[in-house]
Amino acid sequence: MSTPIIDARGLACPEPVVLTQQAAKKYDAFTVLVDNRTAVQNITRFCGYQKLSVLTTQEGSEFRMEIAAKGN
Repeated sequence: MSTPIIDARGLACPEPVVLTQQAAKKYDAFTVLVDNRTAVQNITRFCGYQKLSVLTTQEGSEFRMEIAAKGN
């Protein structure tokens, strides 16, 4: 089964965090795509509060955030 991808590129705050929050309720692991550093910072902060691991890589002007429940 492939990891779900949440495409939050082009969305204004707080939409990327809201989509991440919704995905975290459904999936143990998923990917979020964003296109600005503010979204990366806000999602990273959310993941810290929720005890989720996050690995962010930059691909050109976009960011790929691999998010998982700790232990996965």
